[in-house]
Amino acid sequence: MSIIVDYYFTPQSPWAYLGGKRFAEIAKKHGATVAVKPIDLGKAFSVSGGLPLAKRPPQRQAYRLQELARWKKKLDMPLVIHPSNFPGDGKPASLMIIAARMHGDDALALANACGAALWAEDRNVADWDVLVDVANKLGMDGKGLRLAAETNSDVEQDFQIATEEAMARDVFGAPSYIIDGELFWGQDRLDFVEDKLAGR
Repeated sequence: MSIIVDYYFTPQSPWAYLGGKRFAEIAKKHGATVAVKPIDLGKAFSVSGGLPLAKRPPQRQAYRLQELARWKKKLDMPLVIHPSNFPGDGKPASLMIIAARMHGDDALALANACGAALWAEDRNVADWDVLVDVANKLGMDGKGLRLAAETNSDVEQDFQIATEEAMARDVFGAPSYIIDGELFWGQDRLDFVEDKLAGR
């Protein structure tokens, strides 16, 4: 039986974008199953002492920008440091990703594509037309996923349950990975995620 990694994130997180491809590769390398669980990160912040970006002290905001630039260079990934559509509503993309998972599509690929649309292409992933296009480019039925995301109550319920579950498991930031009950926070902890999956 493959190891399950519970992956909690929000689609508009730059850190989820920066780590998304590497995480997918690590999971595949070790035969792990990824449970893709987008959440309402604002709720997790509210119970863990975290603050939305706009409410953080200027020193923290400035350091975040330095870190984004460093990781952009280190990973050699395209990254718009100040995307015009950030911060934005992550819920539409979250619901599309959940709908994709329920449909049997590659939800992790869609999550990573949504991150790239925002952070590499400066597209608005709160716009349903953009989300449909992103899904279509992966060979998915974008319109069908949008319909499910907007009308299927199971999709909305899944989003709320995952959010509550994340908070109950002490998730306080994105991306977070839980393996055998052990929490790893941040794309800069992917080396430890790999160590865990490798049994080291």
